[in-house]
Amino acid sequence: MSASKLEYIWLDGTTPTQGLRSKTKVIHDFSGKLEDAPIWSFDGSSTQQAVGNSSDCLLKPVAIYHDPARVNAYLVMTEVLNADGTPHETNGRATIDDHDNDFWFGFEQEYFLWDPETNLPYGFPVGGYPAPQGPYYCGVGADKAFGRDLVEEHLDICLEAGLNVEGINAEVAAGQWEFQIFAKGADSAGDQIWVARYLLERTAEQYGLIINWHPKPLGNTDWNGSGMHANFSNSVLREAGSKEVYDKICEAFAPVIKEHMAVYGAYNEERLTGKHETAAHDEFSYGVSDRGASIRIPIATVENDWKGWLEDRRPASNADPYTAAARIIKTVKSAS
Repeated sequence: MSASKLEYIWLDGTTPTQGLRSKTKVIHDFSGKLEDAPIWSFDGSSTQQAVGNSSDCLLKPVAIYHDPARVNAYLVMTEVLNADGTPHETNGRATIDDHDNDFWFGFEQEYFLWDPETNLPYGFPVGGYPAPQGPYYCGVGADKAFGRDLVEEHLDICLEAGLNVEGINAEVAAGQWEFQIFAKGADSAGDQIWVARYLLERTAEQYGLIINWHPKPLGNTDWNGSGMHANFSNSVLREAGSKEVYDKICEAFAPVIKEHMAVYGAYNEERLTGKHETAAHDEFSYGVSDRGASIRIPIATVENDWKGWLEDRRPASNADPYTAAARIIKTVKSAS
C-alpha cells in the first residue's frame, strides 16, 4: 500500500496582505486526481480566520500538481470555506465570475530576493547601494544577476509540477526577478500564481533567502518597484477587429479607479507614482505601447487588426491574482 504526501496550500487571514500556509496530509493509494483529494480542516484561530471557540475552517481542493521536490507527493491548492461550506470572507477565488473560462490571464510576477542578514535585496552591499539600475534588466554576470541558481531551480520545479510558466528574467533592480504564467481561465491563472509563489518561498528556504513581495521595498528611492502586470482578454477582445471596442473597454476602467486599487495590493501607492514606468495610482490612462499608462494596448494587438489583449500595469507584486482578476472581469463585462 503506497503512501502519498499531499501538501494542502491555502491563503490565511493576514492583513493587509494574505500569506501562504500549508500542511501535509498522507493518503494511501491516492489516485493523483483532484476529485480524490478530500476536504480537510484547520485551526482558523491560528491563521487569523476564526475565533478560538469556533475555530474550524475547511480546505476545499481546487487544483492539484505534482510536487517534484518530494517523493510521492502532490501540491494541492485549496480555497477556504467556513464550517458550513460557504466561502470564507478571505476566499478571493470565490469572487471570480468566469465560469466558462472565457477570460485568459497572463500575470507577470515580479519580486525581490531578500537577504535577512542585511535586510536588503540580495546583491546590495551593506551600508550602500550597487551601481544604479540599468545593467540588471536581463543582465548576465556575477555583478548584474544575483541569485540565478535559486531562480533557475524554481523554474525547473514549476515546469516539472505542470505550471504553465512562460518565462523568467532578471528585472530592473539588483536582486529583482520576474516569472510569467499564462492560463485560460481566471481561476487557473490564480491557482498557478499562488502555487508558483509557494514553490518560490519554499525553494528560497534552502538558500537562506526571503522573497519580498512588497511593491516598493526600498521606499521612495530611484529604484523600481515590483508589480504583477495583468495581461487579459476575453472572446470580445480576441475577436473585436475594432479600435472602438478597445476604447470602450479601456474607458470603462476610468470611473472605477478606487475599486481596482482596493484589490491591486497594499502599499501600491508607493509604487504607482507616475515615475519608473508607472501611472499615478489616483489617475487613469491608456495607450498603445505606453508603459507609463494604467493600461497598455500591446502593439501586437493593433498589428493584428485590433484582435488580442490588454495589459493592466497597476496590480502590485503582492496583489491577490484572484481578486485582481475578478475586478478586471467585472469592469470588462460592464462595457459589454
